[in-house]
Amino acid sequence: MNKKWLLAVLTTLVIAVLAACGTSEEKDSTSGSETKGEEKKVLVMGTSADYAPFEYVDTAKSDEIIGFDIDLAKMIGEKLGYEIKVENMDFNSLIPALQANKFDIVLAGMTPTPEREEVVDFSIPYYETEQYLVFKKEKSYKEMADVAGGVVGAQISSIQEELAKEFGEEHGFKVESRNLIPELIQELKTGRFDATVIENIVSENYLASNDDLAAFPIVVEEPDFKAAVFQKGSDLKVGFDKAIEELIADGTIEELKKKWFVVE
Repeated sequence: MNKKWLLAVLTTLVIAVLAACGTSEEKDSTSGSETKGEEKKVLVMGTSADYAPFEYVDTAKSDEIIGFDIDLAKMIGEKLGYEIKVENMDFNSLIPALQANKFDIVLAGMTPTPEREEVVDFSIPYYETEQYLVFKKEKSYKEMADVAGGVVGAQISSIQEELAKEFGEEHGFKVESRNLIPELIQELKTGRFDATVIENIVSENYLASNDDLAAFPIVVEEPDFKAAVFQKGSDLKVGFDKAIEELIADGTIEELKKKWFVVE
């Protein structure tokens, strides 16, 4: 009886130990799976947060970068399974930083140009825009030729800078560039600039809050578009193109326009 009793006790202990090991392994396995499942791939996105309402910081509320492009990037990221981490940089440094692998993508109200397309890839367009000549009302400009002999400002490395230089050669005015849009407005208001070339929706926000400013649209041959930017040959382009198509088709981008492009 003692031997049988001892054998039964040992058998019970072995079963208990094995069961405990199995439970531990199962728990570890489950825990690892959950951790892995919770992890999201991170895409680092470069932007220039001086371009309201596309990307900017509302300093009265927080230091967070917000805007149309930020919301759009996060929506695309959600569709493709990415977390979007946004980093701020001067506009003229974005493409070099992208080429240097500091960013995975760039969304910064950027327009494809032949020069840019030589070194980076662009998504399909997600927004069409036009350009304004902004000036103080007292100038009463009606056309680009009226600025002859003056100074026109534009953002460094932007399509507005290229456009201003083209018209400057044609109509005889000088072009000076600045890093940030608020700097252009400041130079305009202090009289250093006679006018500045800024995108329409960005201009509208400044016009709404500055009664002394006026503007008119600049007529160009080809329409301007906004697109996401990738390193040359990036696999991300295909997914982004598909996501943008879907967001256009289901009306989401139109809703984003209503949210961000409201001039108050």
